[in-house]
Amino acid sequence: MGRRPGTPAPAPTPPPGADPRREIALLPVASVLLCAGAGSTPGPGGASGIRSWVGFPRGGFGRESRCGSRQMPAPREAQLSFRMGQKRQRLLEAKQHQKPPDRTQTPSPKEPRLGLPSTLGPQRSIYFSNLKVCPARLGSEFFDQPAVPLARAFLGQVLVRRLDDGTELRGRIVETEAYLGPEDEAAHSRGGRQTPRNRGMFMKPGTLYVYLIYGMYFCMNVSSRGDGACVLLRALEPLGGLEAMRQLRSTLRKGATGRALKDRELCNGPSKLCQALAIDKSFDQRDLATDEAVWLEQGPRESAVVAAARVGIGHAGEWAHKPLRFYVQGSPWVSVVDRAAERTAQA
Repeated sequence: MGRRPGTPAPAPTPPPGADPRREIALLPVASVLLCAGAGSTPGPGGASGIRSWVGFPRGGFGRESRCGSRQMPAPREAQLSFRMGQKRQRLLEAKQHQKPPDRTQTPSPKEPRLGLPSTLGPQRSIYFSNLKVCPARLGSEFFDQPAVPLARAFLGQVLVRRLDDGTELRGRIVETEAYLGPEDEAAHSRGGRQTPRNRGMFMKPGTLYVYLIYGMYFCMNVSSRGDGACVLLRALEPLGGLEAMRQLRSTLRKGATGRALKDRELCNGPSKLCQALAIDKSFDQRDLATDEAVWLEQGPRESAVVAAARVGIGHAGEWAHKPLRFYVQGSPWVSVVDRAAERTAQA
């Protein structure tokens, strides 16, 4: 019995025992894609185009159908288009259901903010952005020169001492003395004499030689190029940690009175600067280029330098008068000013 014109063809009946949902699921994906939006009459399930695509043969495409007279695309291209459509749909749904950002709390400017750097290249960590830039520490090459040029080069450099509690004391070197080794009658190494006490004078340049005088005071020297040669540090201009220096000086100086020391009295002498920086015999033979508790930082070079006789070496004969002491002219932190030498320098 034929069907009346205009009446849609009935859907094929699945075999006995078959699951209709499975039959629909096994249809080619492109049939679902192409017919879902064909605008056909809603089928029994209420979905647009169902009546049209359930009747497609499972063998593929290529013929005209009720979805339209257009030639069907290849199965792989149809599946790819379907997947892309699914992905766009998921992105759209995720965007619609996305919770709006909470703008009630604004992070503090001091709080670290994660994200890409605004500029390319090496970036400083946000946790260390407030660190001070430390001056260059002077290495072994600085100390590897003869005693006289090294004594001059010391002037203006900054001596740093870090205490056990982390406090850093700083002072600019303003006065030094050079000791030339075995030939120098005022040197502890005169005549090539080498003992456990002065061993630091014969070690590599930059080694500390700390010795005790009068049984109570320490003096600090730095070895230079040449066996037995060194430079005595005589005076500093205090730059940092002055209150700690003052306390150390008041505690360690003998016969201390109740009078508070003035700033210019803190480091204006070889034993005074050792007291102010807590330098004792334990620093003997340390390397000033690598030690973690005391080191030298680069400072400005001093142009006005006075060369005068060394202090307290009257027993050294002609060596007592040689101009091997150097200090910054006009500095109020110098231990002893030699007016005659200054006039000679100005002449």
